[in-house]
Amino acid sequence: MQKFTCYVVLLLFLLCFFQAFSWSQFNQGENYEGSSDLINLEYHMGPVLASAINLYIIWYGQWNPTHQATIRDFLDSLSSSSSVPYPSVADWWDTVRLYTDQTGSNITATISISGEFYDSGYSHGVYLSRLSMQSIIKAAVTSHSRPLPLNPHNGLYLVLTSQDVQVEDFCRAVCGFHYFTFPILVGVTVPYAWVGYSGTQCPGMCAYPFAWPKYWEATPTGGNDITHAPNGDAGVDGMISVIAHELAEVSSNPLINAWYAGEDPTAPTEIADLCLGLYGSGGGGGYMGKVYKDAWEMATMYMELKEGDFWFNGCGIL
Repeated sequence: MQKFTCYVVLLLFLLCFFQAFSWSQFNQGENYEGSSDLINLEYHMGPVLASAINLYIIWYGQWNPTHQATIRDFLDSLSSSSSVPYPSVADWWDTVRLYTDQTGSNITATISISGEFYDSGYSHGVYLSRLSMQSIIKAAVTSHSRPLPLNPHNGLYLVLTSQDVQVEDFCRAVCGFHYFTFPILVGVTVPYAWVGYSGTQCPGMCAYPFAWPKYWEATPTGGNDITHAPNGDAGVDGMISVIAHELAEVSSNPLINAWYAGEDPTAPTEIADLCLGLYGSGGGGGYMGKVYKDAWEMATMYMELKEGDFWFNGCGIL
């Protein structure tokens, strides 16, 4: 395995998600960082992704191989706690796993990249609607050349669009989203997520805190410097943060009838929405919080490890 120094952003001391649970063992604390008394996350009796996930990646557009390798490393690390020191990305995923369905089954610990499809010819153009993602999945599973399997049992499809692809509401309202396919379009119902590369279109919106919004004159600490992107590219490191966000939400709310807050399932507040943009204590209002970097002090938010190379907000930065 490739060796390199890295930083992993954990959950807000792994407490942000805990506040969302209604279970009695998690009701002892008050006002955990990143949570809100105004948000009542509820379980709506739908399934979570409890079976081992076969993850299928669709690379839409022209991709930098280095960026692809970085994203693969992150996805592989979700289920690879034994090969890296604590804390790891897999340790963060253990917190996501605390969510269960009505049978008491937890979200799976296993996420495996089970296939990749390269749509380098832009089969649906460079201007995509939200619904286009389902057509892109359909094209990938029906392709005459090395199609992806259509897996309605434990398949999860991840559509990643390259820097020159414009997506409906991208950079304006969303950096990624998840939903499920319609049988009339794809043939079966499967959960999927989309995330776009924001490095050239809106890094300040979708790659924060590795890039700074243009409409903000300076960082909270003054000047124009901001947190260093650990892989040297704000677009791909920001993308990893959004991928983490969407994977947590699609696993806990795959059919939009499981874990969310609010009365409208078409506009839910999901588990990764509870601490948007917060990376450390005191965060909020555009300030990422007090961020520590330390190899061994386990109470800090950023940890220096010897494997992996990721910073991401445990709760996501949509």
